[in-house]
Amino acid sequence: MSALEGPLTTITLCWRIERRDGVTIGLTAHDRDLEIGGLVYRAAPGMTPSAISRSAGLEADSMDVSGALTSSAIGEADLLAGRWDGARVVLFATDWTAPDAGVGLGEGVIGAVETRGGMLTAELRGAAARLERAVVEETSPDCRAMLGDRRCRVAMAPRRRFARVIEVAGAVLTLNAVEPVGNAYGGGLLRWFGGTNSGLEDAVAVSEGARVTLSVPPRFNGAGALIELIEGCDKTLATCAARFGNAVNFRGEPYLPGIDLLTRYPGA
Repeated sequence: MSALEGPLTTITLCWRIERRDGVTIGLTAHDRDLEIGGLVYRAAPGMTPSAISRSAGLEADSMDVSGALTSSAIGEADLLAGRWDGARVVLFATDWTAPDAGVGLGEGVIGAVETRGGMLTAELRGAAARLERAVVEETSPDCRAMLGDRRCRVAMAPRRRFARVIEVAGAVLTLNAVEPVGNAYGGGLLRWFGGTNSGLEDAVAVSEGARVTLSVPPRFNGAGALIELIEGCDKTLATCAARFGNAVNFRGEPYLPGIDLLTRYPGA
């Protein structure tokens, strides 16, 4: 870059952060806002990355970003609530006098988020982190498919329902609608479409009548909010056959002997 050749450099760092729901923001370490590619990068002079390293091996590249997450565009409550989990982050350096020409420094998704010394810090995991995932499935007595995915093939359109939250008591929500069958939403998902939780998702532990119990209490007060409930499954063959009539697509091995077979007593 020609900006590096003079006695004084005009280089600054920029972040482009794309949330999973489509919200995109730009931040820059410069002391003034920059417009790059039609997106305004807001000045956030306090944001700093840790050392950026690249390797030719297959190890997962990562770095920490701090300061950027204290911007007014990314509030602490929203970050800790999970709104920015899995967001795509692109880090690049550019000449602030001609910002359209940048040099990429890193790209990945937001991983672990924690507080260090009163400051929010987020881990940025690179594309190589995907290589750490298991490439083959292990056998299991329970189904390994997700309800409604391409392997399960259960039609989910009639198993999604909207309701409104009447009361919140810890992790227990009272709704204005009753479930169609017993524990219909246990193991399912609740999506918030209104209130301060809007855009967030919560796992449902169990449901009974007009009440659903979440795995963890909602991040913010959800009374009066509109929600979408998606039915769940306990992953057992009995439920798959009796409730969904889908045993032919069951993705588990309920009758395969486990490692405890070698420790059983004769005749047990």
